[in-house]
Amino acid sequence: MNKVILMGRLTRDPEVRYTQTNNTLVASFSLAVNRRFVRQGEERQADFINIVAWSKLGEFCSKYFKKGQQVGVIGRIQTRTWDDDQGTKHYVTEVVAEEAYFADSKREAEANASNFENTFGNTAPGNMGSDFEVSSNDDLPF
Repeated sequence: MNKVILMGRLTRDPEVRYTQTNNTLVASFSLAVNRRFVRQGEERQADFINIVAWSKLGEFCSKYFKKGQQVGVIGRIQTRTWDDDQGTKHYVTEVVAEEAYFADSKREAEANASNFENTFGNTAPGNMGSDFEVSSNDDLPF
């Protein structure tokens, strides 16, 4: 099984490009993922993981993810190689994203949502309007 779950901060805004053969959108970015343990007397260390998101997910990441934002990514590890113009072989290990989520704290998310609303109106993801309520008397199908 090849499954990766990461949570970290974007080190830069996603970079978008399109494939030459069928013009498919590809977004690439890097996550700084803190290591779980800190050695005594040392600063916390992070690993910098390259992420690639294709098509609709890549479009979502390029529109809504920004440098410094905390996000969660679920995907798979992929390795690939290529030869450059000088004949040097290059090796790359990256995560191909299959799912991506916002993971900022509530305060940061509210600030981001406020900025989003100021720019685009009240259509922020997760904002269903004031007429959406669930009371304890409602019959829910689950």
